[in-house]
Order: sequence, then C-alpha cells, then structure tokens
Amino acid sequence: MAWPTAEVARMSGVTARTLRHYDEIGLLPPAWTGTNGHRYYEERELLRLQQILVLRALGLGLPEIGRVLAAQVDELEALRGHHRRLLAERDRLDALAGTVSRTITELERSRENGGPMTGINRPENLFEGVRPAMYRESLRDFPELAREVERRTATMTETQIETGHRERTAQMIRLAELLTAGTPADAAPAQAEADAQYRTLSELRAVTAEEYRAIGRSCVENEPWRAAYEAIAPGLAAYQRDIIEAYATTRLS
Repeated sequence: MAWPTAEVARMSGVTARTLRHYDEIGLLPPAWTGTNGHRYYEERELLRLQQILVLRALGLGLPEIGRVLAAQVDELEALRGHHRRLLAERDRLDALAGTVSRTITELERSRENGGPMTGINRPENLFEGVRPAMYRESLRDFPELAREVERRTATMTETQIETGHRERTAQMIRLAELLTAGTPADAAPAQAEADAQYRTLSELRAVTAEEYRAIGRSCVENEPWRAAYEAIAPGLAAYQRDIIEAYATTRLS
C-alpha cells in the first residue's frame, strides 16, 4: 500500500513542504514518483519518517539524523534506542518542570515577604534540565530557518551555546512569571519579550509577519514544543502564541 504526500502529511503532522525538503536532501526519498510527479510513500518510508520525527524531537539536526539513519542496521534495535532516548527526554522535561515550578514559588514568596529570591544564589538551579534542543524543536516545521540556526550553531563555541540556551531558559521563566501575574499578551512587558525573540530570529534572516505568526502557532500545534511549554506552566504555550500574534499585528503588519 502506498500513500501520497498529502495523506502522509495529514497522518504525521509534517507539512508537505517539509516532506519535499526531506526528499531533496536525501533524508526521506519517496518509494516512487508517479507520472503526474506526485510522491508516494510505503510502509518502509513511514517507519523511516517516524524515526526522523523521534530524532528531531530529541533535538538532533538533520545532518546528524542522516548519519544516524545511514549507520543503523536493524530497525527494531534502532527503535529500542530511540525509546531509551525518549524516556531520558521525558525525565529531562520533568526536571525542567520542577525547576521552573520552584522558581515561580520562590518568586511569589519573595514578593510576599519582600525578601530576596533564594534561587538566585545558585543560578544553576534556574537551568536544570534545559537543553538547546528545545529551541531547535520550535523550528522543526520551518526548515529554512532551522538550517540557519544549525549553521550559526556550528560556528559557535560551547560557551556561546551554553549562554544562548541559558538566555532562552531565562526568557521562558519570565514568560511564566508574566502569565502567573495575569499580564495580558498585548501588554508592554509581554510585547518586549516578543520583540527580543523576533530580533533574535531576524539576526539569522528576514522573518515576515505571517511566518512569525506561524512560529507562534507552532508553540501550540507542534506537540513536543507545546509539551515543553506546558511542562513549565499550564497555558504557557497559548500565552506565547497570543503574545506573538499581538506583536505581529501591531508591529509587523
């Protein structure tokens, strides 16, 4: 049995554009191409796509995924390895949720009693469980932008990468704090966070208003990314989406 691109996109949640890109780079060629030019995928390709999505969710870049798939011999053993990695990723997200939950509790306590936030005395507490893969995952459905991120990352030192993911973690903590405080998505503090995010993306390449809106929607529609936000604070994924939507409407349109 074979499935056309549109059906594979519907089943997997991967856009047809992304599937074409995977074919172009040799990562996921279709089983065959019809005389009408349409691509068709069979069971073997669907299994390979599943592995690609698992490895993407674990934060691997496309070049690294290609190397992993090229090196594997036994599909069952490969799936077992992916399963082990997913369990490790689940544990990492649990650790991240606990970290941010403690941070929010300490922020609330410090505001009530006027004392210092004890977690600041050990900054590493703020970053437990956080990995750069979380940022890359948000761009999974934007291959061109993701390639720019991977290209930039390849030229960075370990210290620069560490600094970047600490900055992103700190931003997620600030968003959780704004959400907890009931700050509207279009309020100045929330829009300042959107502006910082947009400027970071624009350093890689020009990002249109609609593309930025699509990135905001992916925070809710992209399941691994939504789960990462929700692990920090319930409703945070939708809050981030709404912040970006307000920013794109008022600043980019």
